[in-house]
Amino acid sequence: MSLIKSISGFRGTIGGKPDEGLSPIDVVKFSSAFATFLKRRNENKKRLTVVVGRDARLSGAMVDRLVVGTLQGMGIDVIETGLSTTPTTEMSVIEYHADGGIIITASHNPKHWNALKMLNSHGEFINAAEGQEVVDLANAADFTYSEVDELGKVTEDFDAIDKHIQQVLKLKLVDCDAIRKANFRVAVDAVNSTGGIAIPRLLKALGVEQVVELNCDSTGHFAHNPEPIPQNLTQISDTVKNEHCDLGVVVDPDVDRLALVCENGEMFGEEYTLVSVADYVLQHTPGNTVSNMSSSRALRDVTHRYAGCEYAASAVGEVNVTTLMRQTNAIIGGEGNGGIIYPELHAGRDALVGVALFLTLLAKKGMKVSELRKTYPDYIISKNRKDLTPDMDVDALLQKVAALYGSNSHCQVSTIDGVKIDFEDGWVHLRKSNTEPIIRIYSEAHSEARANELAQQVMEQI
Repeated sequence: MSLIKSISGFRGTIGGKPDEGLSPIDVVKFSSAFATFLKRRNENKKRLTVVVGRDARLSGAMVDRLVVGTLQGMGIDVIETGLSTTPTTEMSVIEYHADGGIIITASHNPKHWNALKMLNSHGEFINAAEGQEVVDLANAADFTYSEVDELGKVTEDFDAIDKHIQQVLKLKLVDCDAIRKANFRVAVDAVNSTGGIAIPRLLKALGVEQVVELNCDSTGHFAHNPEPIPQNLTQISDTVKNEHCDLGVVVDPDVDRLALVCENGEMFGEEYTLVSVADYVLQHTPGNTVSNMSSSRALRDVTHRYAGCEYAASAVGEVNVTTLMRQTNAIIGGEGNGGIIYPELHAGRDALVGVALFLTLLAKKGMKVSELRKTYPDYIISKNRKDLTPDMDVDALLQKVAALYGSNSHCQVSTIDGVKIDFEDGWVHLRKSNTEPIIRIYSEAHSEARANELAQQVMEQI
């Protein structure tokens, strides 16, 4: 069993003994610690409110009841959004002026995983230092529950997704008339989670009348591996071709990642979700962009097409991206895994806003998705991984790699997040995952062969 405490929340497998997986005891402990953390941040406030939402995975209802009951026991009022999405929950924190939020989702992890992702009062993930404070509180069991007259109350808001959609439609760069006139036929794969609620509703609201739904029953029985990467998307690829669709839309279980499929069934490339949407935004509102260090150089290249626009790279992790976006006044950013952050709506990865902006771009361009893809710089990313064992000293290993390549005048080395080695014609990034017990080894170049060569070179050194 696995239990991971990181910048991405408290994530673990369901079942097993406490502190070895995400057991009921661990759920109560972490929820209690987060409640205590919020109380210490708001000592002068008599009553606190926390928004809770979840994806459709099988353990979600159980974990939700534990979280809500614990927050009530800590004297905190709860806004329960039920089956929701990560960006919807984030927006609900803003709408209700809540003091925080908890999203119950393990994102792209398989069905036997679940997690508690904690939000601050801005609807953004708490940072690493704040997360460590919650961990310390949990380890010390340093919390006190409320007397019976001070228990929290629960308010249900099961219309949160519809409110989210309405806010997307109000964005100046979303053109429903153009989308409606384009008469798109769109296939959707929501892996039987809450994207099956949100994305078809969004498409209809945008003016897309022809929607082919695939795995859109929110049962939590994932139809395939839920990570939206090419090897897991063969079903929708075939559906797009066989159903003569203009586009395929794929989201992960909590709907913060967006992958697209071209009309010919080929992958648009999850790295290019952000690139294309950023290109559209920059055309109309020039400004700075941000992505993380494991994301494609294509965003940098597209950003520099526009005068006065600058690109910056952060450490991996949504909170790191949003922090750098704020520091650089970026107008759009995100991560190369298909996560789009558009601050005009809110500062969180949001597949709904990604769909709306991409369809507007496609409608205005008047070209096929595969043709649009060819207008962007062509890079290939090779994604490799190595499972970690308890006896591996990964930090020492990464230090040796950094030292080795740091003495090479033909490349640049960054240790902001793991080790990033930039060559003239590509890069390699090695880092420990925030969400799985693995080390990720990503590389990029203009060809698959060169990307693999760079990765293999570094892996041989390891």
